[in-house]
Order: sequence, then C-alpha cells, then structure tokens
Amino acid sequence: MQRLWSPPLLLLLYCCLSGSQANRVYVHPFYLFAGENVSCETLQTQTTKPLQTLPVASLDIEVLTPDSRDTSGQDGQNITQRTAVLAELLNSLGLRMYQAHSSKHQGANILLSPANTYGSLVTFYLGASKKIAGSYQEILGLGRETDQEDCVSLVDGHKVLKTLQNINSLVDDGPKDEITTQVWAFTRQDAHLSEDFIQGTKDFSDSSFIRGVDFSKPEEAGELVNSFVEKTSGGKVKSVFKDLSSGSNLLFISSFNFKGNWKTAFQPERTSLQEFHVNETTTVMAPLMTHTGQYHYLNDKMRQCTVVKLPLSKRSYMLLVLPHEGASLHNIETHLRSDIISEWHKNLKEGLLELSLPKFSMSSLTDLHSLLSDMNTELESKLLGSQAEFARLSTTEPFTIDKAFNKVLFEMSEEGAEPQDKTEEAGVPLKLTINRPFFFSVTEGNSNAILMLGKVTNPTL
Repeated sequence: MQRLWSPPLLLLLYCCLSGSQANRVYVHPFYLFAGENVSCETLQTQTTKPLQTLPVASLDIEVLTPDSRDTSGQDGQNITQRTAVLAELLNSLGLRMYQAHSSKHQGANILLSPANTYGSLVTFYLGASKKIAGSYQEILGLGRETDQEDCVSLVDGHKVLKTLQNINSLVDDGPKDEITTQVWAFTRQDAHLSEDFIQGTKDFSDSSFIRGVDFSKPEEAGELVNSFVEKTSGGKVKSVFKDLSSGSNLLFISSFNFKGNWKTAFQPERTSLQEFHVNETTTVMAPLMTHTGQYHYLNDKMRQCTVVKLPLSKRSYMLLVLPHEGASLHNIETHLRSDIISEWHKNLKEGLLELSLPKFSMSSLTDLHSLLSDMNTELESKLLGSQAEFARLSTTEPFTIDKAFNKVLFEMSEEGAEPQDKTEEAGVPLKLTINRPFFFSVTEGNSNAILMLGKVTNPTL
C-alpha cells in the first residue's frame, strides 16, 4: 500500500507544532486512538463478528426531530494529548486539501473547514472495509507503520470524533463565539446501516439526521431531501443534492457553522467604501472596517507577506496573511505548511496598527469527491470512488457513498466580545489596509486546531 504519510513527517509535525507539549513523551497517533486489544487484521478475511446494523426511519418532511443520542462524554484519559495530536493531524491534512483546491480555483473565494472535512472522512472510515480502512488511516495520519501489507490495525474512530468535538466545544466555552455542526445521511429504504456509522454521525455533530428515501423517482427524491435539509438547518443549507440516480445508496452532507465576534469591535463610524484590487486590472468598491489598536503582527520579508493575528472571543483567533504589493498570493499558499504557521506565531510582535479590512461573511459547499480528486484522482477512487468498499457500513453489497458534501458557513458580527475602549492609543499607528486578495485561517486558541481556511479574492461576491 502506498504510504501517504511518512513517520519522520508525523514526528516533525508533532515536535514543531506542540510548543506547550514540548516536554511530553512522543506517542504515535495510532496508539492514542487505538481500541483495546488491537491486532493486525488480515485483509482477505471478513470481520470476526457479524456487522451490527439498525433499520433507518423513512424520511417524513413533517418530522424534523434530530436522531436521539447518548449525551455522556468520552473518558478523560489522555484527552489533552489526544486533542493536541489531533489538531496537528487535521491542520496538516487541511492545508494539503486547501492548497490542492485553491490551485484549481485561483481566482475564486475559497472556504474550507479542516475540522469538518476530517470529521467527515473519519465517519466514512467507520463504514470502510478493511481493504480501504488502511488508506483512510494513512491520509488521516493514523496509520500504524508496523503493519504488513496484507493486514491492517484499526483505530477507534469514535475516540477521534469525540476528540474533534472536544476541540469545537473549547470554542463554545468562550463568550459569544459558537460552532454548530450538523450531519445528514440519506440511504435507500431497504438498507440497514451499521451501528458504528450511525453512532459516528452523532459523535461528530451537535445534531444528526439519518433517513431512508425511495430513490426510484430521483427527481422527487432530490426535492424531498433538499427540502428536509433546508428545514432542519434553519434555512442555512439549500439545494445541495442534484442529479440523483435511482440506484443511489447513500447521500451525505455535514455542515459547519462558525458564528464569531471580534474581541474588540471595529468602529462603525470609520467603515467606508474603498477600492479593493481583485487583480492587476480589476477593482471593486467594498466596505472596509477600521480599528486602531494593539495587534500582534509580522512583516515576513522572506515570504513577502504581512501576518496579523486578530483575536476573536475568548477561545479563537483569526490569522490574516496579506501578500506584499506585487507578490503572489498563490505562491505563498503553495508553500504553506504547519511549521511555517507555527514560526509566524513565534515571531509575532505587538504594535499599534490602524487596521482596515473588508466586511465579510462567507459560505461554501464542497464536493468531497472533487476535493479528493483535486489532491489525487487515485486517492478519490480509493476512498470514495470506483475502488471504495464500505463493507462495514451496510449489509447491502456493494454499497456506495454516492454524494458527499461539506457546507461551511462563516459569520462575523461587527460587534465586539468586549466593550470598546474609548481611550486613545498613544503613538503613531502603522497603517495596514487589506485591499487586495488575502489568505486567512480561524483557529481554536487552546489546541491551535485550524477550524477554517480561506482566501478572499473579491469581498463583494
């Protein structure tokens, strides 16, 4: 099996990104998330125990109640270390996915959630056959290097998903910032789904909906599921599924909604329409907010960009990366790595800035089939496409994940989480105007897990 992650890279990531964990003994991610009495299971044999499945309730457009769930949390053993390690893994995979996706859509606004994408892949992993489970673990950074090619040692996907939810809950613990995750899965009416997969959709989300659908009339089925998703998302997720087939097995969508606040509000009276340079020949007028205050920032001359850290509420922050005039945003993105972001953090200095940036809220719908293809067509084929096998998802064979989407919504209030300080800042501020395409990330401050990655090429779109 082709290795997607090398052991030295994983070790490097762990050492580079975990300043707060520097004195902790290195433990390979596999062992942090492995189940009890784990062994290398032979790929040619079926699972030793029969697949535990549950029937799925038929979709009723009048019944909008989420699936019931056990509210008990995971055990606290190693949770701090698991959180730190998982943050590094999803950051690295998220950056790779972002780079591949952005390079295919260079002139467009981009928004991805590494946390949401990682959670979706782990949920699929719970249904993957042993034959492709190893490939899932490789891309997730959870593979066991000592396994032979004819067997695979499986991690406990539920531990991974609950740790991911722990990261999200750290943000929700602060004032005003809020993350809401929802999952929908629509399966053919005669299919029973595995208890593991069903539980995974609950571990991964704040609310989940698994329903059976009659796909014999694809157009009607599409209208039904889209209406259900729109109603149960409060109108935030619309018209996702198109061109359904009567032979569909499973449709999947997860949504990640981040509703944030700046730690200190921008002054409304200083918001004004200003020029934003989309490219060398195109300029648009966009509302730019302005605030003068103390910020942590860095002028990275080697990479030809300015980096600014904007605190949101108690538990999260935004990192803005603005290329110097004449420098290429694409070139900066192409070379982005987790250790570079870590280096930026170490070198940020506090100073007085007059910062102006566009008002923006964003949303995106990402097809996971296409996202994986952007990285590697063979990877998409193996994980979701023609070579994918989901023997642990349903007793129906063959069983396919026909459509899989991530919806990401990013909403920023103009208000601040803390009262505006009316005291005039002493000194002459450095003026920094974000008036050309820029890259940004939104990060949970305790674990440094990247919640969202994006770029804004045109704030008026």
